[in-house]
Amino acid sequence: MQYNFDELPPRWETDSFKWRMYDRDVLPLWVADMDFKSPEPVIRALCERVEHGVFGYPNALYGKPEEGAEMRQVIVERLERLYGWSNAPQDIVFVPGVATGFNLACHAVATPDGGVLVQTPVYPPILMAPKLAKMARQEAKLNQDGEGGYYIDEQAFEAAVTDQTRLFILCNPHNPVGRVFRLEELERLAEACLRKGVVICSDEIHCDLVYDGHRHIPLASLDPEIAQNTITLMAPSKTFNMPGLKFSFAIIQNAELRKKYQHAGKGLVGWINVMGWVAAMAAYCEGQEWYEQLMRYLAANRDYLYDYIRNELPGIQMVRPEGTYLAWLDCRQAGTEGNPYEFFLQKGRVAFNDGLTFGAGGEGFVRLNFGCPRSVLAEALGRIKKAFFS
Repeated sequence: MQYNFDELPPRWETDSFKWRMYDRDVLPLWVADMDFKSPEPVIRALCERVEHGVFGYPNALYGKPEEGAEMRQVIVERLERLYGWSNAPQDIVFVPGVATGFNLACHAVATPDGGVLVQTPVYPPILMAPKLAKMARQEAKLNQDGEGGYYIDEQAFEAAVTDQTRLFILCNPHNPVGRVFRLEELERLAEACLRKGVVICSDEIHCDLVYDGHRHIPLASLDPEIAQNTITLMAPSKTFNMPGLKFSFAIIQNAELRKKYQHAGKGLVGWINVMGWVAAMAAYCEGQEWYEQLMRYLAANRDYLYDYIRNELPGIQMVRPEGTYLAWLDCRQAGTEGNPYEFFLQKGRVAFNDGLTFGAGGEGFVRLNFGCPRSVLAEALGRIKKAFFS
C-alpha cells in the first residue's frame, strides 16, 4: 500500500493540543506529534474495536506475566529481531506513557537526600521529574564540537555523579539534539553508573526513528550486569504517530528493581488505555510497510530542511539529526534580537519549542518538528525567511 504523507489531515477541529495551542494563523511545528495519519492497519483495528462496542478493562491491570501474554510475546520477539536483545515476558511492565515511566523510575529509587542526573539540554519533562519525586536535579551538560554536533564529556559526567545520585535518566535517541549515541559512548556511561551504584533509566521512545548510517543500541542490551541496573522505556507512540492513545512499556530485568518500580505507581498510575493496547498490537504486527515509507519521507524532509537553512538562512545553524523528527536550530548568530522563539512566533507566525525550556545550553535555540507534509515545512521556512528580510 502506498501512503500519502503529503496529505495534511484537518486537525484544528479535533481538539489537537499541537494545533489549538496558538492562534489559527500560526503554523505549529513544535510538540513531537506528527501530522500524518497512523498506519491503515491501526485505524482498521481501532474501528473494529469501536464496532464491538464494549470498552472494558484490558487484561494488563496488575502486571502479572500471564496478563497480556500475546502483547508481551510480540514485544519480546521485536526486541530480539531488531537488537538481538533477549528478554523474558515478565520483564515487561506496561505504563500509560514514557513520561509517566521516567517519573515512576524517580519515585522507585527516591531517598530524602537523593539526586537525579540528567544531560542538558534535554526534553523538559525529564528536567521536571526529579523535583516531582522530591529529589535534587543534577546536570551534566552535553558539549558541542566545532561543527555544532553534540558529544558527551566523560570526565564532566563522572564528576557530576555524587554520593547523592540515585538515578541517571538517559535520553537516546536524544531529544532535542538528535544524537544516536554510539556503542562506546553508551558503554562508558553505563560503566560509570555501575561503579557508582547509580540506577539508569533509559528513555528510548525514539528508538525506531533512526536514519541510515546510524544504529540504535538499547543500553540494557550491552551486558547482563548493565541490564540488571537499567529501566528501559519504549513505546510505539512516536513511531506510528499515536501518542494520545497512551501505550508504553518499561523493560526491567532486575526482579527487585521491577517490584520497586511497580510499587511506586500504586494507587496513582492507572492501567493501559484499551484503545492504545489495540493500536499498539496492530502497529507492531502490521505497521512495517507504513513505517518504512515514513522513514524515507522524514529523511527527505530532514535533508530539505538542512539544505534550505544552509542556503537561505545562513544565520541559523543546524546539524542533521541522526534520529528523531526534531531539528535543533542554533539561532545565536541569527540576529533575532532576543528570544528566537518569540521572534519566529510574532514575526513569522510559526511556533517552535523554545530552547530555554530544555535547560542549560538551550539559550538561543529552538526545536523544530519536521514530521509534517513537505508543503507545511516549506510554508514555515518561507515565513521564517520573510521574517528576517521584512
